Amino acid sequence: MRRDWSIRAAAIVLGLVVSTLPAALAGRTQMSTIFSGAKVNMGTVSSMEQGGHHVLTLSEDFRVPDTPAPHWQVVDSKGNTYLLQRLSIKDNGYNRMITLPTYVHDVAKVQIWCAWAETLLGEATFDPPVR
Repeated sequence: MRRDWSIRAAAIVLGLVVSTLPAALAGRTQMSTIFSGAKVNMGTVSSMEQGGHHVLTLSEDFRVPDTPAPHWQVVDSKGNTYLLQRLSIKDNGYNRMITLPTYVHDVAKVQIWCAWAETLLGEATFDPPVR
């Protein structure tokens, strides 16, 4: 009887550890507001820490705007703007995820920027900024 109780307790503890393990390994996740702007008005972006790097990921409902050169752009809490990689790639694909360079210390806003027209297509904010 005592042995049954020990096995059940061990199974419960193991179940709790296994169920919380993916969240612990994945790091903290923070979700932005919904994108809003001239051409981008749906979808969000999430920030997650993976292996000591910050990774931004666009939601499944995000739609790449039909513009010549949409790019990832982030704004930090001090107002510094960083133009990053192109959003669209060949064969109608797009860079849904981006690993932030180490010189970007925090992210207050994620913007979709048209490098060809030099105009803001839409932005989403993090409150508080992602660090």
